Amino acid sequence: MAFDYDMDFDNIDFREQPELYRVGRGEQGVLMVEPYKSEILPHWRFKTPDIARESSDKIYQMYLDYKEKNDFVGMDMSRKFLQMGYTRSRRYANYKGGKKYDKNGEVNERDIDSEKAESASIFEEKWKTVREDEDYLKLKRAHQKEYG
Repeated sequence: MAFDYDMDFDNIDFREQPELYRVGRGEQGVLMVEPYKSEILPHWRFKTPDIARESSDKIYQMYLDYKEKNDFVGMDMSRKFLQMGYTRSRRYANYKGGKKYDKNGEVNERDIDSEKAESASIFEEKWKTVREDEDYLKLKRAHQKEYG
């Protein structure tokens, strides 16, 4: 089942109602699903490799904490933030100021920033660890089978 953007995200606590959560594709809903967004977002940073390492380590530890509590929604939201750390770092690595398109909608010329590329690699490593975790995959399949 696809991610439903028409849900009342302002009034749903997905920890209390995990049955309403849909995995969606990629990072869908990463900045909408509470209370996880508010728990994880303050730790999400990628400006430099050192900051990215600290951030990805913290978010990965949060993933492990959610896993220990058998909290699939928290695990998946951690995965989404790690994925978003990779994709946003990569965007800033490829395009000055992170702007892929100019004011006319044309793709800007690539301007590789090696520091942001390193930040992207740091997040990518943790993201892959999570997305390949057998426990995560098992819980994901069970959640999707039961709730869509």
